[in-house]
Amino acid sequence: MNSDGQNEQQVVWAVVDSSIGPLLLAATGEGLVSVVFHATDAVRDQALDRLGSRLGTEPVEAPDSPLLAEAIRQVRAYFAGERHDFELPLDWSLISGFNRQVLRELASGVPFGKVVGYGDLARRVGQPGAAQAVGMAMGANPLPVVVPCHRVVESDGGIGGFGGGLETKRKLLALEGVLPEPLF
Repeated sequence: MNSDGQNEQQVVWAVVDSSIGPLLLAATGEGLVSVVFHATDAVRDQALDRLGSRLGTEPVEAPDSPLLAEAIRQVRAYFAGERHDFELPLDWSLISGFNRQVLRELASGVPFGKVVGYGDLARRVGQPGAAQAVGMAMGANPLPVVVPCHRVVESDGGIGGFGGGLETKRKLLALEGVLPEPLF
């Protein structure tokens, strides 16, 4: 507790190497709260500032924290091809409303190696015709890879957009066997 008698939220973070580049993982006592692609120093610093502002506390680098240990282990196993599902506590506090509903459905209802269309996902949450809103929810996903927004594609077979970049989305879909590995 702090001097005002409030529980202080602890936010810990670490950068993990992966086949798609460095990933920033951040966690609270509730669970994994953020995954950030391309976590170079500049991207990392900006993401940590934003995270600290949104959660009201300064994130602390703590790669050995018990709050991060299992997330780091599972992310590494996923990229090594040894894990298909994440079984982690997630802190959903950075997302709410429709976006949270869509992301929860995505996390529980679209398994490794499968894809879903934006419109299909909208129908699954009872909002047919909200394909564009689903796209916005994917762009707002604070937990990419773990909440697999890379598995959401266009109904006409197009790959769709991706906050981590289309090359990253292709690599993730190739890792899951949905797309062939790039030749070069």
